Amino acid sequence: MRSGNPSLKKEAFEKFDHVDTNQTMTIRGTVNKTLILLLLVLATFVYSWNQFVTNPGSVLPLILIGAIGGLIVAIITIFVPKIAPFTAPLYALLEGLFLGAISAQYEAQYGGIVFQAVLLTMGVLFSLLFAYKSGFIKVTQNFRLGVIAATGAIFLVYIVSFVGGFFGFNVPYLHDSSPIGIAISVVIVIVAALNLVLDFDYIENAANNRVPKYFEWYGAFGLLVTLVWLYLEILRLLSKIRSR
Repeated sequence: MRSGNPSLKKEAFEKFDHVDTNQTMTIRGTVNKTLILLLLVLATFVYSWNQFVTNPGSVLPLILIGAIGGLIVAIITIFVPKIAPFTAPLYALLEGLFLGAISAQYEAQYGGIVFQAVLLTMGVLFSLLFAYKSGFIKVTQNFRLGVIAATGAIFLVYIVSFVGGFFGFNVPYLHDSSPIGIAISVVIVIVAALNLVLDFDYIENAANNRVPKYFEWYGAFGLLVTLVWLYLEILRLLSKIRSR
């Protein structure tokens, strides 16, 4: 099993042969854990949003804490999946701080954009889940390799853009609202969305492999990572379109 999502790596879902069947991961349990994580994201999202409304200058620390703290917690979770029942909720809380502040800034510039982004993100999630469960989308080896390669290329471009920013270099079209820039964002949104299909496949395979119960939290964490990325990319795409 492979995924473009670095949190859902092959080594994390190796087969477990000696696990009590009453203490193994289930699809329903993973869904429940995912809902819990989304509620935690919403809680700190609302807090961070309100902080921006009352005092816009106070949200920079929240953005830094959410972004840097979330990255550190995510890396720890990836390397130590057993602690996911503790780190996944913490990751959700931190991401909520980050997303709330960023979203409030976008909303102040483009009224209604956050509701549109949330609606589109949930629409993509449930549409792809339906397509996956109905068999409309088959997760073949070539499909996996294509999505993984595209995801890797996107993150490589983002790294180049981030590092280049310190030296006055910008990746052409990546951040502008030109037709090419919008087309690039559309492609990135599509790749992020297709990662959801790989996540569904990974979670289903993990449940079939009878992995330990704590992988419900780990699977939910991996799915949340993709959803956060997808939401941010949709938000950026909408902002480019609205700015024209």
